[in-house]
Parts: sequence; C-alpha cells; structure tokens
Amino acid sequence: MQKAVVDAVLQYGTSVSASRMLSGEIPLHLELEKAIASFIGADDALVYTSGHATNVSTIASIVGPPDLILHDELSHNSIVQGCLLSGAVRQPFSHNDWQEVKDHLIKLRPKHRRVLIIVEGAYSMDGDIPDLRRFVELKKQHQAMLMIDEAHSIGTIGKTGRGVCEYTEVDPQEVDFLMGTLSKSLASCGGYIAAGKEAIELLKYTSDSFIFSAGITPANAAAALEAVRLLDKDSSYVKRLQDQSNLFLKQCFDKRLNTGLSKDTPIIPIQIGNSEQALALGSYLYEKKINVCPIVYPAVPDDAACLRFFITADHTDEQIFETVQCIAEGMKVLAVGKEYGMCMSC
Repeated sequence: MQKAVVDAVLQYGTSVSASRMLSGEIPLHLELEKAIASFIGADDALVYTSGHATNVSTIASIVGPPDLILHDELSHNSIVQGCLLSGAVRQPFSHNDWQEVKDHLIKLRPKHRRVLIIVEGAYSMDGDIPDLRRFVELKKQHQAMLMIDEAHSIGTIGKTGRGVCEYTEVDPQEVDFLMGTLSKSLASCGGYIAAGKEAIELLKYTSDSFIFSAGITPANAAAALEAVRLLDKDSSYVKRLQDQSNLFLKQCFDKRLNTGLSKDTPIIPIQIGNSEQALALGSYLYEKKINVCPIVYPAVPDDAACLRFFITADHTDEQIFETVQCIAEGMKVLAVGKEYGMCMSC
C-alpha cells in the first residue's frame, strides 16, 4: 500500500488542486470509484474528500422541502446535518425499530413527494446491525428510497467484508444509496456514495460537496484503491478481524461485562452508565497502557456513558485477554457500574 501511495505522489503530486468538475480529476479517481462499485455490487460510485460531507451533501441533494426523511434516532451527526440542510421534514424513529418506521410510513407517506429512509450498517456507539431485510421490504411497499451509512460496516461485516448487504444476504441493488468512509477499513481519508448510474450522475451535478470541493488527493486515492483491491483479493483480513472481535466479546461475556447491543461487529462498548465513572475507568486503563476513549455526555446521555473498544485484525489474543481482565479488575477497584447492575465479582 505504501508503494502505491509513493508512486501516486511521484506521478500526480500531493494535491489535485481543484474541483474535479474543473481540472482536479485524475485517472485514480475513476479507478477508485469503479473498484468501490464493483466490490460492493453497485452500478457506480462517487468519491468525496470527506465522509461527513458525503452524507451531508448527498442527503441535501436527493430530497427537499416537499419530502420526508425517516432516520434512526442514533444516526451519526453527518446524517442529521444532511437532513437539516435538505429542508425536508425529519422524523427520527426508535433505534432499529422497523415497525415504528412502518407506522410512520402508513401515516405520513401520502403527504410527501419522496421519502428517504436512512439506517447505518453498523452503529458506531452500540456496535449492532439493523434488520436490513425489513427496511428493504418497507421501502418497496411504500415507494421510498433507502440509504445506508456503511462507515463502520464496510470491510468489517459480511463473509468477505462487503458490508451489511452481504451480512444480511440482501442484494445491494435493492438499496438506493450505499455510503461509506475511506478512513477506516479502507485506510485513507474521504467518503463515497455507491448507487445506480443515473443517481451518481445526478450527484455529480447537484452535490455541493463534490462540485465545490477539491478532489481527493492522489495519495489518499491510491491508498483507498489498494485497500479495496486487497480486500477483494484476500478476505483473510476480514476473517481475522471477525475472529478477534468475537473473542473480545466472548471474554467480556465470561467476565459478565455489559456490552449492550454489540453483536458481530468490531465495535464493542463496555456500558458504564455514568460519565464520571467512565472517565475514571478510562484513566485506570490508560495507566495500564490500554488506550480507550470514554464516550460521555454530551456525546451520549449521562446515564449511557461507556468505554468504546474498536477491535482490529492486528490485536493479539494476549492483548484481548489482558484488556478484558484489566477492565474487570478496574471496575471492581473503582466500584464502577455497581448501581447500574454490572457484575462486581469479576
């Protein structure tokens, strides 16, 4: 991957200097978009310089004031900001509650020109996965559009890392917009939208974050392209990641640690329930040379604070055993989680 980046910089320099609509497009951009679309199973893709901007600008481009957006209450800030910018009516629904979405659609669908349903492939705080089949059924029944934010699911779930569609055995062609980031599994920086060719062509001429932003740098394009090609060729990295994630989750279960809704993803939160206690446990673990960021108020409600772990394919069994042991010991020493029903006898 490093060689691909060096070669790209030597050939194209460190910046494309302009919007791709003007003079900022290089062959690597098109190669990357073609590789992403092929890997996911979509017709086409469009790459942006920021994952956050990808959501904001895409949502604002495909719906407007006459329309309705139904999104999960735990949606990322970029989704919420895109909804606000669009001017569409915004209706959050309870986390992963497809039945509530059904009720909203029955009541509200006739009042709006278009409806966009937005879910995430793997939720960044809880590490759980939506029942995608149900959401696909609803979007078909009510002539709605479906968008999935795969920032945390692409490269991590599904047998070969192709994301939530592969995991749930849903045809990617049944999803209107598949969004992802380049900064996590794809080892770069930026974002993408994968969709039908007509939708991608529309975004090229209506999406402000694409039109008015300089194109992704040659180095970042080369890194992401190499990552996609590597995943496409060798899924052993994905299996290793999934094995280590399952090992961490099992160890937490054995220690009776509260991991909330996490299942089959490398995002594993240790639920604490109090911001002050989460910070204390985070400091305790830091002293043990374990780096984990507490998620506290206002990022989450004060009674929903947690320590959020991201497992990688490089984490060893020994590191996982030691980390979970330290968490359990730290909770006992600090009496963390006691009033929230956590196990204090670990």
